[in-house]
Amino acid sequence: MASTTQTVEGAKPLVHYRSDAGVGIITLEDPPANTYTYEMNRQLDDAILKARMDNDVHVIVLTGAGDKFFSAGANIKMLASVDPTFKYYFCLHANETLLRLEHTPKLVIAALNGHTVGGGLEIAMAADLRIARRDAGKIGLPEINLGVLPGTGGTQRLSRLVGKSKAIELIVTGNTFSFEEAKELGIVNDIFEREHFMENVLEYARQFCPPNKASKAVGNIKRSIQTGWEIPMESALAVERELQALLFNSEDAKEGLAAYVEKRPAEFKAK
Repeated sequence: MASTTQTVEGAKPLVHYRSDAGVGIITLEDPPANTYTYEMNRQLDDAILKARMDNDVHVIVLTGAGDKFFSAGANIKMLASVDPTFKYYFCLHANETLLRLEHTPKLVIAALNGHTVGGGLEIAMAADLRIARRDAGKIGLPEINLGVLPGTGGTQRLSRLVGKSKAIELIVTGNTFSFEEAKELGIVNDIFEREHFMENVLEYARQFCPPNKASKAVGNIKRSIQTGWEIPMESALAVERELQALLFNSEDAKEGLAAYVEKRPAEFKAK
């Protein structure tokens, strides 16, 4: 296990990164609600790059410190104290960070250990999968109550998850709701029991690591879907073919095909 703390010079540690048996774990930590600031965004960006470039990491898990909040979103006191220009660039930087997370060619799982509201949900929606802890809190985008909209991807990612009409309803009402309701809507993929939540999330994540899965194939599946979603079908199919061609030349594809023919379990090596 390797453990590092990502820091911006002169700033206190707000984001922690460690790797554990193929899984890179990024933890937001700014008690009591893990609200994010410009400094946290900078540190989150650093941690995402660390996980992306770590060849021993095949899956990324993003969570919040403690057991009450994944994240309550942006620090409102900070936003209230700065001018509109800073607010604009704050949102711009946050969007760039979440796009980096979304396009990192490794599976990203958000482990929602507590309340996931506002910008916290916006961060979670930039992950590929969302696993929630049962009865651990509420989820939603209540920014309308502040006279603003979810400005770090909330309007766009939620509409892609639940459809335009439902996204408009959820955002303009500003209601928060249970993780069970979020699962029914397709915002949350699964709900794990409170007991041993993080241990079970990590066990879940490791099924996508070698030798269980060909992690390059997992990453290329993510890249194909994320990129293809935003472009015309003909172009998306071209991206899919290019990624498939890369996989056909990989050792893992040769192992997977050979294992099938030989009727044995494949042993993938992320090569």
